[in-house]
Amino acid sequence: MIHRQYNVTGHLIDVSFSEKEVDEIFIPLLEKLVELKLDKKERVIVYLAAPPGAGKTALSLFLEDLYKELDHLFSFQSIAMDGFHHYNAYLENHTVTRDGHEERLKDFKGIPESFDLAALKEKIEGLREKESVDWPTYDRALHDVSEETITVDADIVLIEGNYLLLDREGWHELKEYAEYTVFIDTTLDRLEKRLIDRKQLGGTSLEKAVDHYNKTDKVNAELVLTQSMEADLNIYLTSEGFSRSAE
Repeated sequence: MIHRQYNVTGHLIDVSFSEKEVDEIFIPLLEKLVELKLDKKERVIVYLAAPPGAGKTALSLFLEDLYKELDHLFSFQSIAMDGFHHYNAYLENHTVTRDGHEERLKDFKGIPESFDLAALKEKIEGLREKESVDWPTYDRALHDVSEETITVDADIVLIEGNYLLLDREGWHELKEYAEYTVFIDTTLDRLEKRLIDRKQLGGTSLEKAVDHYNKTDKVNAELVLTQSMEADLNIYLTSEGFSRSAE
């Protein structure tokens, strides 16, 4: 097993990947991206889409580490779409219709409407046209978009996020910008405990964590699992880790 520790949603998380996962899924994926870069010559943009709780952030960070250890010719960067949340001030002053009622958008932070889709498109377009792009980030301590950005200038850029393959008006256009797409599939039952445990890591009580899961995380996970477009590569989160086939 390969063990790593990453900062995920503001918490240090220990993750482990088997040699089988690395040899049969991750290394072939990275080699495919290198091939695409060799063919295209220009920057390669890759999406890693998955429902919340499926481990996409930790996996994206591990893929960047693994890529660098393999010492490929091109540079590789992993980034997230979290920095494209609307600011809390916006969310507090805008509403969304839920079950026929107008609700404060802040109470459903994480749904597609809580993201600045236009800004996300603009930045991804910039990745196709410019040598470097200032990419927004999310401050997990403040629970808001950070004023700090990171410079993205790698040859291969992997973007991770829930809705990158969402088949919904406006969102489905994002797929046009990617040379390769990966989707983590799983079952809702498998995500439930992971999401409730994750919420409790921040000090939330079990009762409130369960309420948040039922109100927000479950809805978002169902949306991603049922309304995402087909990816170039599907990998599955099973009880044994990641696999090329579902359990």
